[in-house]
Amino acid sequence: MFRRDGRVQPSERLKPPEARAEAAYSGSDVLHSHDEHRRRSGQRAHRDIFTVGRMRPPVATAGLERRGAELARLRGDPSVPPDASIVIPVNAQADLVSVLDVISEIASYEGERTFEVVVVINNYPADQPPKELKTYAQAGMRTLGFPSLWRPGEVVSFTARIPGSREAASGFLIHFDADCRIGNSSALLDWYVAQSERGMQAAYSHVGYYDLRPVWSVRARIAIHHAARWFKRAVLRIPTIRGSNYAVERALFLSLYDRGLLTDDLNVGPAVKASGGSIAYGRARDLQVLTSGRRFRGGWLKLARYLWYRTRYNIRVLPVRASTPGKARNPFHQKPLR
Repeated sequence: MFRRDGRVQPSERLKPPEARAEAAYSGSDVLHSHDEHRRRSGQRAHRDIFTVGRMRPPVATAGLERRGAELARLRGDPSVPPDASIVIPVNAQADLVSVLDVISEIASYEGERTFEVVVVINNYPADQPPKELKTYAQAGMRTLGFPSLWRPGEVVSFTARIPGSREAASGFLIHFDADCRIGNSSALLDWYVAQSERGMQAAYSHVGYYDLRPVWSVRARIAIHHAARWFKRAVLRIPTIRGSNYAVERALFLSLYDRGLLTDDLNVGPAVKASGGSIAYGRARDLQVLTSGRRFRGGWLKLARYLWYRTRYNIRVLPVRASTPGKARNPFHQKPLR
């Protein structure tokens, strides 16, 4: 089992990935460990140079039956709207099992607020819907299924948030990604609800990385990434909301999307600010969320190409403007990527 400090007991034997996935579907205990994840991905989880301490291993994901009891406690009285709705898009080709880790961290919440978890499963053959649509619903999650949500000019992982947001029972949304790690869900979720009660239209906190390759080009990429986000937030006063971790007023979020002002999570902060909304940023360490850096393969030439692409992308996407006839609002997402 996992101890309270996040380390694996020496006596605990690890299950192979196939057995772990099968156990998750059957409702028995599923164990994820740092070493197992390293073997599976061929990567090592390394310290983010802007994150103090090492990333703890993924939490033990309990059987779905027990998870259902925890989510029922988290939801509270179903006849009363929750304090916030947590929306998580799930790529059926990659995240159906890994999403259970962040669900487990959310379900470990120990405060007095109430939350529902809305899981939007997408990207699967129309004639083969994943069985998790049913099993996860039985475990207390609200599940929505869509074979494809891709729309030209929009980031599909962002678009997947929209149906979940429309179905949400709360007027306040909290968005996470399926591969996130939440170190202190009680502190973070309570902070988000407190910002809503203060009258904030949006809120977000720091996002770090885990599963980074131990190569200098990747370290340079992360350093540049954090420096650019600090410069945008502190100097240019541009809210640096990103998809891994933010909260927003539901009515405003959907209104901005329906007006054509949102195509990516990066648009949310500038669009909320341009509409006159207030945005809070949480600097406390216990509000930090980590996201996976497993796709960062390294290489200086790749880094140079990435920086050129991100510069062009930010210049085109960050300004708050609706699409005009004959010109794409976001020209970088005109073909399905998955």
